[in-house]
Amino acid sequence: MRYFYQNNHSNELIVFFAGWGCDENQFTNLHDKKDVLILYDYQDLNLDFDFSKYAHINVIAYSAGVFIASVMVDKIPHIKKKVALCGNPYLLDENLGLSSRTLKLFKAITMDNYLEFRREYMVSTDEEYKKYNALQSLRSLESCQSELTSLENLYHEHKKEINPHFDKALMAEDDVLFKLAAQKEFYQERLKIIPHAKHHIFFHFKSFEEILSA
Repeated sequence: MRYFYQNNHSNELIVFFAGWGCDENQFTNLHDKKDVLILYDYQDLNLDFDFSKYAHINVIAYSAGVFIASVMVDKIPHIKKKVALCGNPYLLDENLGLSSRTLKLFKAITMDNYLEFRREYMVSTDEEYKKYNALQSLRSLESCQSELTSLENLYHEHKKEINPHFDKALMAEDDVLFKLAAQKEFYQERLKIIPHAKHHIFFHFKSFEEILSA
């Protein structure tokens, strides 16, 4: 696991579990006053970070990061709120998580078709598509596909350790990677729908703090 730490000289911390294939570059449109720790590239569950200076920590988890957060929250002290975005703790459950069809879709991404994938599944408008490409992950395709294999292994290895509770969940209205009806049943009254959005919902917010209060 890799991380990016943004020190805004705050006594509060937001821990953000990013999704598959992500890095910190994709979220530079978000500007926070609180300190931010972005976790990504889940080759393992090892995290060497000192949380001791923070008495107030909030967790936001996105996409595949929802599963990773669900098995790591017990290692993070003083958590006040946990928010799930466009994802489910049961990442590879055929109904709640990514279906086998969707997983095959991810594995079929190449340098020849990744732009089409972005436009069809990640963003809702041409304007968002331009922003997404400008803030794209700088990781290689090989790195992303290696992470996908690791996520599959981690899920089967740690499935019994999942803590499924999140205080709130946000789902994109037009996200087809995770089944919206299943998320409504799973999260129930804790779920809020973000209208006119696909899987990458971060252009609908100005900060992680805004996501926490949404």
